[in-house]
Amino acid sequence: MLSSRAAVRGLQLFTWRSLSTSTCVQEAHGKEVATSSIDCSQPQYNDRLDTPLPDIPYVTKFNTEQSKLKEKEKGPWTQLTKEEKLALYRLSHRQTFAEMKKGSSEWKTVVGGLFFFLGFTGLVIWWQRVFVFGKPPHTLSEEWVAMQTQRMIDMRVNPVLGFSSEWNYNTKQWKK
Repeated sequence: MLSSRAAVRGLQLFTWRSLSTSTCVQEAHGKEVATSSIDCSQPQYNDRLDTPLPDIPYVTKFNTEQSKLKEKEKGPWTQLTKEEKLALYRLSHRQTFAEMKKGSSEWKTVVGGLFFFLGFTGLVIWWQRVFVFGKPPHTLSEEWVAMQTQRMIDMRVNPVLGFSSEWNYNTKQWKK
């Protein structure tokens, strides 16, 4: 009975959330919703080293200057200046190979983030040692460990393969 009530309540909350956050409801209340969906059935422009010729040119809608340059492109290329050739290249491609191969400074951000988290972890460990953990127990002191070792030798603990097998009882020294 209780589980069915919980299931119904969960479905009600899920339905309400899906309706209240849908774009239709938000648009109906006057909110502008920016939905950017990519139509993957159409060719797309990509700057990639492994595909040097994109499916479509970078600029698809030309202004008047670019239209004149495209008309001039149809003629002999010896009449084009170097700047016009570069402008034509920039109409087809957003970046050159050299610009695509140029490294980014993202590694600095990654290393900085790594050092930040290592420093923060160090501070947490220091704080725990100072304020959380108490003093070590007296059973870890050297005197206590020596007394406990002597007691184990006197009791002949594990005489075959264990602790006492490494002690020479005649010379009262550890075996070499």
